[in-house]
Amino acid sequence: MADPVTYRPETGSIPESAGVYRFRDENDVVIYVGKARSLRSRLNSYFADVHSLHPRTYAMVNSASRVDWVTVANEVEALQVEYSWIKEYDPRFNVRYRDDKSYPYLAVTMNEQFPRVQVMRGSKKPGIRYFGPYAHAWAIRETVDQLLRVFPMRSCSKGVLVRHQRMGRPCLLGDIGKCAAPCVGRVDEQEHREIAEELCRFLGGRTEKYIRDIEKQMTQAAGDLDYETAARLRDDLAALRRALARTAVVLPDDTDADVIGMVADELEVSIQVFHVRGGRVTGQRSFIVERTVDGGEDELVEQFVTQLYGDDSEHQEEAGVPQNVIVSQLPPNVEVLTSWLSAKRGAKVRISVPSRGAKRDLLATVRQNARESLAVHKLRRAGDLTARSQALQQLQEYLDLPEAPLRIECIDISGHQGTDLTASIVVFEDAIATKSEYRKYAIADHQDDLAAMREAVTRRFSRLAPGSDEDAQTRRRYRPGLLVVDGGEPQVNAAANALAVLDINFIAVCGLAKRLEEVWLPGDPDPVILPRRSEGLYLLQRVRDEAHRFAVAYHRQRRAKAARASILDDIPGLGPARRKALLKHFGSVRKVREANVEEIAAVPGVGPKLAATILDAVAQSGQNGGINVTTGELLGNAEADERATD
Repeated sequence: MADPVTYRPETGSIPESAGVYRFRDENDVVIYVGKARSLRSRLNSYFADVHSLHPRTYAMVNSASRVDWVTVANEVEALQVEYSWIKEYDPRFNVRYRDDKSYPYLAVTMNEQFPRVQVMRGSKKPGIRYFGPYAHAWAIRETVDQLLRVFPMRSCSKGVLVRHQRMGRPCLLGDIGKCAAPCVGRVDEQEHREIAEELCRFLGGRTEKYIRDIEKQMTQAAGDLDYETAARLRDDLAALRRALARTAVVLPDDTDADVIGMVADELEVSIQVFHVRGGRVTGQRSFIVERTVDGGEDELVEQFVTQLYGDDSEHQEEAGVPQNVIVSQLPPNVEVLTSWLSAKRGAKVRISVPSRGAKRDLLATVRQNARESLAVHKLRRAGDLTARSQALQQLQEYLDLPEAPLRIECIDISGHQGTDLTASIVVFEDAIATKSEYRKYAIADHQDDLAAMREAVTRRFSRLAPGSDEDAQTRRRYRPGLLVVDGGEPQVNAAANALAVLDINFIAVCGLAKRLEEVWLPGDPDPVILPRRSEGLYLLQRVRDEAHRFAVAYHRQRRAKAARASILDDIPGLGPARRKALLKHFGSVRKVREANVEEIAAVPGVGPKLAATILDAVAQSGQNGGINVTTGELLGNAEADERATD
């Protein structure tokens, strides 16, 4: 890795105007492209304090060997240049938004003599109008089958078209009325193109006009006693409604919008896009990308929108930029992005965050889809046997273990200012979580993290010490091969020392630090850096994150229980039902303390003997005040009474 100081440009040489910059590695390969309103301010932020940077930005700066830039007239131009450079160089530290699958589109080939409607996948081509995407190709074919009754245009391949032109007779679709048969001259080129244009307008969301026109024609035909025509129009109307029924109405009829939902964790980003045309969801796209650079959700939204609509700029309005772009967070340069999109669409575009109504509900649905897609992605990766085997082999290699760690245990400490300390133990066997083996410990308060780590390790592994009476070991599939701690060098050394005291030398220890995802080994001053995309690192991250989740859940449970503690809880004979009745009758512990034995005994279920016991207990608590069991601070009598009431 290159030291950023070696290639940092002179501050005075960096212009203060808007521009676009490129970081290059030692092989002169562009690894990151960015834009800035002020190049000087942005580039200085990369070099001012390198160690304070986000881990991914830190890795990018240290991977680069030089940086160059170009100035532009304004921020809109900077956005355009940034997008073109990202497409040209495909930098590895820029977020790469690629579909997690290849979705089918309904395409109309307007660039042919006789336009054809068909299912298409892959990259989009100019001269073709795209609608969708759809989740399944069969859904497109069923929709087209219904629409061809009303819009009888060509759907056959070029070879079939040429063959029937030579034969001089139409195919089966022409005979049954689902094709206007341009191959035999039933309609000329212009008439067939008009049919294709009408189909495109219908698919683009202008549906109500055709429904009304057909209803009017059907009524008129019935009035003229032309029942055959009325019946045909009735069937056409039913076909259109069946085609429309396949898409849900979610917004007003005149709404054209793309709804973008985004859910991210520390490693990956899941994005869902719902395409709404004419108030109906006409398609959906899904993306799973790796987080490679620093930035919040607002910056991710800006990057995604730029790349999403950049490829569609050459296509028709229906497949390109919509009138509304609905996002969960506004991008930092929303005015610039809006101007850029408006120029591409040729009309005004609005980027907004809905605060209420149907749009907000739809955005919540899209975000939920993104969340589920991310969960499915992680489960699919975790369930891959090949990936799991590779992860265990990589850990054996990188950590210099005698054998693959078939059983991995991870410890995490959770607490709040030294109180309610908890420890979690999670177990992975064959790189799969074994939840029946999970354990949680309450740690004595007022300990630091290192002392808590030593106590947790001791309590967990004392039964594995030589000479101990251990029968739990026989119930395990594997002996623990690797102990992972959530932390850096101090936590690793504390866990290793605890195992050394127990004379346990067959369990390797490592720690995974969150900041740079470094792997620390006991007694080693330098961390082990695993390849970022390695399955081994991914497994350690899953183990660490699961231990953290389990520890935090138990810690919150303990804090909530402590917060609900009452001085009435320890009174003999006063159970939950009587305690509830007592507080309901008096309203607070203070009122109970002010009452006499007869008044307390009047509560249902409380007799004179129990009333005397209650009065004596609350009177003593009133003399002593109380203690906040969460923070440890002393409370006055009134405060103690209120906490007891709560």
